[in-house]
Amino acid sequence: MRKKWQRGIGAVASALVLGVTGSTAAATAEPDAGRTGGHDHDLRQIERLRLQQERAWREHDGAAFAATFTPDGDMVTFNGDHLRTRRGIATGMQYYFDNFIPYNQIRMLDEHLRFAGPDLAFAVRTSCIVPRGERDCRDGSLSTNTNVLTQRHGRWPQESFQNTRKFEVG
Repeated sequence: MRKKWQRGIGAVASALVLGVTGSTAAATAEPDAGRTGGHDHDLRQIERLRLQQERAWREHDGAAFAATFTPDGDMVTFNGDHLRTRRGIATGMQYYFDNFIPYNQIRMLDEHLRFAGPDLAFAVRTSCIVPRGERDCRDGSLSTNTNVLTQRHGRWPQESFQNTRKFEVG
């Protein structure tokens, strides 16, 4: 099992959760024909969750990171590892934090958010990694992720998170 964790981990360390987004960049939630209209409270809750996950990343806290997911949530990492359940996400992320992910910050560069119903939202975010003590995105760290969020008891935890590293084709 350790071999599986180590396979492709260098790339994961940099891009695993780029969509966890940093607060240093301006986010642009696109209204998309009114699909975010009337959702001010929901937007605040989704932003609060994003910041909670960003803080957990910055502090290398796997349990706090996983707390942003539903108990049966799914996370697909950059290298295709599938972390299942909040417990599995906590364990997997703590392993990455302890062994491979250097302290750094996530910077959100763009966000497209839409509501597909009163209790279902999709966020597609582009982000990068900013190494500790630096101001600019690290070369090669651009990533796009998709977050599926559902409203439960006034909160918007993640059901699913998929991360994909951006690169030029050809």
